[in-house]
Amino acid sequence: MRKLALCFMIAIICFTTIPSETFALSNKSYNWNFKPAKNNEPATTEPEYEELLDKYGGFYIGDTSEKELYLTFDNGYENGYTIKVLDVLKEKEVPAAFFVTGHYLDKERDLIERMVDEGHTIGNHSYHHPSLPKVSDERIEREIMSLQSLYEEITGKDDMRYLRPPQGTFSERTLAKTAELGYINVFWSFAYMDWEVNKQKGWKYAYDSIMKRVHPGAVLLLHSVSSDNADALPKVIDDLREQGYEFKSLDDLVMKKELDSYIEKQEWKE
Repeated sequence: MRKLALCFMIAIICFTTIPSETFALSNKSYNWNFKPAKNNEPATTEPEYEELLDKYGGFYIGDTSEKELYLTFDNGYENGYTIKVLDVLKEKEVPAAFFVTGHYLDKERDLIERMVDEGHTIGNHSYHHPSLPKVSDERIEREIMSLQSLYEEITGKDDMRYLRPPQGTFSERTLAKTAELGYINVFWSFAYMDWEVNKQKGWKYAYDSIMKRVHPGAVLLLHSVSSDNADALPKVIDDLREQGYEFKSLDDLVMKKELDSYIEKQEWKE
């Protein structure tokens, strides 16, 4: 029932916000960035980015008045640490979203099935990881839908609804086109340079990087190729919970946003 309600909400977003001709929209390319704040205050981003995300139903942060966190991983290839990450998430009962490419989905089917079985979200990171503003609408559709089809073939599920734009690049055209395909674009309000496998600095560096920038409503982007992240994750989860944080799923975030929007509209009518 919960998944059905979420799909209904997503359908409403897509139907009401997407122009009929995405080719007429601006294809000015942007590189996603966020602005960290001091003292664990919420990050922000460019006002223009905020407007575009609001217009096309995307997000990069949750409710900043609540100590809720959303853990996401980008998975382009496997480096031997995802099993450890999944073990920690299972032990700590923490949900996460894994944004995968076609290579990962095809080569790591056992891990994908485990993620699904243990209640995690599998997100779309495109099949070949191109910068979407640099390719045609037709190529965007192939990239997104071919990965979705393979996911459905492997898992038997049709619940892939979240997209992390490859390389963090986007335009109004790509936001509109991917939303038209039924996807919610998910960016992030926390990240650090964790993907360079030959420049790992130890679990304490990962731990400190997360703890000094985490904030209420944070959508955290991590990479599971990082040994530092895998080693730091247990203590990160334990210590953030001690600080009063809760780990939520992307479905929780979307449903909360839609409920808040509905309440706001009802209050406006009154």
